[in-house]
Amino acid sequence: MIGTDARVLSRVVPAATLAITMLGLSITGGRVSVTYAQATPRQRASSTALPDTFGFGRPATPDAIAKLDIDVMPDGTGLPPGSGTVADGAQTWGRFCRGCHGPEGEGGSAAPLVGHDPSGRPLTVGNHWPYATTLYDYINRAMPRTAPGTLTPDQVYGLAAWILAKNEIIADDAVMNAETLPAVVMPALGRFVPDDRRGGPEVR
Repeated sequence: MIGTDARVLSRVVPAATLAITMLGLSITGGRVSVTYAQATPRQRASSTALPDTFGFGRPATPDAIAKLDIDVMPDGTGLPPGSGTVADGAQTWGRFCRGCHGPEGEGGSAAPLVGHDPSGRPLTVGNHWPYATTLYDYINRAMPRTAPGTLTPDQVYGLAAWILAKNEIIADDAVMNAETLPAVVMPALGRFVPDDRRGGPEVR
């Protein structure tokens, strides 16, 4: 027969009672029932209230917004003043781009940009880029990888001209600017269709 030390029992029972009280439990007839505490409207309101500020960041000034509002659309909307030639682009390519994309755009540690295999292998600007204008957009906002957004409009126009010429899409003496770049028809344009889905059964 196993005995029970009264001193141990005296410590266990109050602890169990405390746990039952904290958990909202009650024992009736050997059964345990659970009582959930309901928050008052005031408690609910105070728990969802948010501060006016969170103590970090800075106001979005018009100048700060303008620096980020650099989207260039397929029709050329958003292209800035400036221009660049294929020769200009060759110089910028040698300085900022060839280390990752290769001397002739054939690829290296970064993807190839030059190549017009119609099978689309590998994917390049020459066989898988629908709009010349969005080439400007991507270079402007994302390149060079180590310092994106630091190229001037003339440098970006020149790079676009160099890449397009390397892919035999424009002539070697072409000048790219806000008027001529939207006029370039990309070989891969026909590979893309407008996404006019509106949801529901029309989703294809």
